Amino acid sequence: MDNQTLMDNYLLILKSTVEVYVHGTLESSNKDIRELLKECLNTTMSSQADTYEEMTKYGWYQVNNVENTKINETLNKVQK
Repeated sequence: MDNQTLMDNYLLILKSTVEVYVHGTLESSNKDIRELLKECLNTTMSSQADTYEEMTKYGWYQVNNVENTKINETLNKVQK
């Protein structure tokens, strides 16, 4: 397995983990557990951002800029 595939898989795992922590944090009725989950969420989001930055540095994660007209069209749809 090459480095790009490993990083792709790691990024997917981090994104999935963030979802779990978000739901756990929102649903937790225990303050101590909620704070622990928030800390884990922040750590995982930081790792996700670092991984994303590393992948873009190597050109492994392509981001396409969207035209302003498309953004405005989408905003208008959402606001209606």
